[in-house]
Amino acid sequence: MNTALWTVAGALAVLFAVAGLMKIARPGPALAAKEGMGWVEDFPGPAVKTIGALEAAGAAGLVLPAILDIQPILTAWAAAGLVAVMVGAAIVHLRRGEVRFSAVNTLLLSLAVFVAWGRFGPHSF
Repeated sequence: MNTALWTVAGALAVLFAVAGLMKIARPGPALAAKEGMGWVEDFPGPAVKTIGALEAAGAAGLVLPAILDIQPILTAWAAAGLVAVMVGAAIVHLRRGEVRFSAVNTLLLSLAVFVAWGRFGPHSF
């Protein structure tokens, strides 16, 4: 089970790091031009950058505390934080009628729930 948790956490870390850094680095119009990113036009620029920062921080939190053996419980908290981010993302996509993208958010949410459950519970460090 530990291997599965590490695998899922690592994959989520890569995905959220890429997504978060993209939101931080790219300007709003460039983001809005990408498929599935039309929602950025509904939010002020600082909010989009904050979402990106939360995703990037969550990505780091999924792996670094455990690798560095510094407060490994933060891995579970990072996963829980990403669950909250994905709940918000799924709601935004559903409200915009973007069911396909909401399904992706739900999948990522489920994987983050799995990591949070495992690291808070029976397979903590």
